[in-house]
Order: sequence, then structure tokens, then C-alpha cells
Amino acid sequence: RAITLQEGPYDCPLDTARNDYTLVVVHTDAGITGVGSCYTSTDLVRAALGHLQDQYLDEVAIEPERIHEKLEQRNFWTGRGGTLTHTISGIDIALWDILGQVTGQPVARLLGGYYRDRVKPYASLSMSRHDQLEKDLHSACARGFRAFKLGWGRFGRTGNPADDEATIRLARDIVGDGELMVDPGGSQQFWPNGYKWALRTAQMLAEYGVVWLEEALAPDDVAGYALLRAHAPIMISGGEVLTRRQSFVPFLEAGAWDIVQPDCTKVGGITEARHIAWMAYERQVLTVPHGWNTAVGVAADLHLVAALPLGKWIEFHQPSQAIDEIDSEPFVIDADGMMAAPTGAGLGLSLDWDGIGRLAHGALD
Repeated sequence: RAITLQEGPYDCPLDTARNDYTLVVVHTDAGITGVGSCYTSTDLVRAALGHLQDQYLDEVAIEPERIHEKLEQRNFWTGRGGTLTHTISGIDIALWDILGQVTGQPVARLLGGYYRDRVKPYASLSMSRHDQLEKDLHSACARGFRAFKLGWGRFGRTGNPADDEATIRLARDIVGDGELMVDPGGSQQFWPNGYKWALRTAQMLAEYGVVWLEEALAPDDVAGYALLRAHAPIMISGGEVLTRRQSFVPFLEAGAWDIVQPDCTKVGGITEARHIAWMAYERQVLTVPHGWNTAVGVAADLHLVAALPLGKWIEFHQPSQAIDEIDSEPFVIDADGMMAAPTGAGLGLSLDWDGIGRLAHGALD
């Protein structure tokens, strides 16, 4: 079943056609339940679940990789990315959760084992308004974050480079020596900027010690990204809107990114993100999962990065009701700004179903 999560005031009407977060709950005849997450609207997920129904009913729930590949391969006419793959993502994450519960093992161990027991979360913040960004940065610092990504908003959209630099100067003054990353959101429709803007911006960001520049070009600009990576003084990242591992191959083969950012809740689940991460590893490209996400998505990202030979960061959207209000044991940031990789069976989450019910406006059935 699919559950809508809608952030914002609880007295707003529930909009299942436009919400960003949908939980997928997979029930088994053994009484074990797994939970996954999709970054897409519930209406689309429910339609996809109906389309896929005859392919997952009566399946073996402890074989996530085979079921994932079956669902992708069987839908060659109607799938190959988009809504079906987003929905398969939710199913896949839930099946890994079930396999972990059945075996008594955390997902990271089932993926091959722990290369690290801690991962660094970065607070992912909107650049929409300076006053709100300032407030959110101070709040994230107080929570213990040591890394911060500034995303979207006015950045790159006013036509005045001084506006962009003022935003970065503000952030640097607040976070001190904390890590800063910047995501202009070049995947947004009608993104106006090209290679020369991106290169000039990368040069400006380098002066403020920014770690990487993300989604600085249109999402399908393989040649532009390759050129930018070759000449920019900071790391270049992208890939958050792509689905299926095949879509990532041209970028990896072209040497277009220093960092690849598949989203477990979009790309095809943990199974597909793992394929992409290992392709990247073979080319010395770091995987940092995109995660404007729910607590379920955060847990999936933690397991994935813990089980990769090269890994460091995960994205942690702040502020976020879909993270903070649906987990009864909130994610803890330690004194070093790090977050422990989960060790409980499956995803290792303790979901707060009362919190989920509030965000679902009571519509849990």
C-alpha cells in the first residue's frame, strides 16, 4: 500500500497528486512488513502499483535483487525510468528491509558489509530567502551539523553574480570552517545558465572553500559536465534526477562528474543505487546519494554508503517533518558531526506511526 506524507500545516487539504513523499508498505504472508520510500506523488505510485500488481503478488519477499530486476525488465514498454522506476524504488527498499528482518541482519551487512560505522550528514537547506537561510543555518549548527549544502532558491536566477556571492559569504560567516556545498538546481525546468556561468561560479565558490558544485548544468548535458569537471577548481556532482543505471553510463564514461548522486527513492531502490555506486567506484568517482527525503530514505542512504569502499557523506534535508516526525528514535549527530550507520535488523528504523498518521492527515488505509 502507498501512504501519502505531506509536510506543512496539518489543517491543509491532503493533495495526493502533488505530494513529494510516498511511503510504500509491503506486507508478507509471514506477518513481516517492510517499508520503502518514493520521491513522487501518491497518485502516481498507486497507479504504478496497480500496473505492477500481477508481477509482485505471491513473490518471494526475501529476494529483493531478483524482484527488482524482474520488475524493471518486465516493463520494457511502459517503464525504463519515470514513475514505474520510482515505485520500484519503494518496493525494493521495503524488500531489503524485510530480508534484513528475516535474517536478523542490517541491510549494510547484506550489501556486503560495513566499510565504515559512521557517515557524515550534511544539512541540505534552501536558498530561497537570506533571512530564512540564516535562521536555518544557525539551527543546523546548533543541531551539530558540520557540513551544509545550500540549494536552489535565487541562486543563479537573478542575473547578478554579486547576489550569489553574497549568499555564500553569509553562509561562510555563519558556519565558520564547516564544509559548504552548493546546488543551484540546474535540473529545474528552463534553467537559464550554461557552461561559462558554471565555470565562473565554480571559481567564485573555490574562493570560499566550497567542496562541490552540484547540478550546475541542465541534467542531460554530458559534454558540458565533462568540460566543467575538467576546468573547475572544485568537485562537480550530478545525477539526482536520473533513473536506472543505464542513464548514468554516458556521464561516467565521459568523466563528467567527481561525485555521482543517485537517489535510492527514485533510481530503482537500494539495488539500483548500489549498481551505480560500484560503476562509479571503478572509475574513482565518489557516490553521495541524493536525499531530499523521508526518514526511510535517510536510513537507506546510510546503509548504502556504509557498505561502499569509498563513501563519506549523505544528504539530510533540514528542516524536515518527513524525517524528524516519523522516526521514534531520531537520527543522532555526534560531537564530530557524524551519524552512526544503523546496525538493527533491516533498515533499523523505529517508525512513529502516530507521526506518519499526522503527516498522512489520518489517511493510512
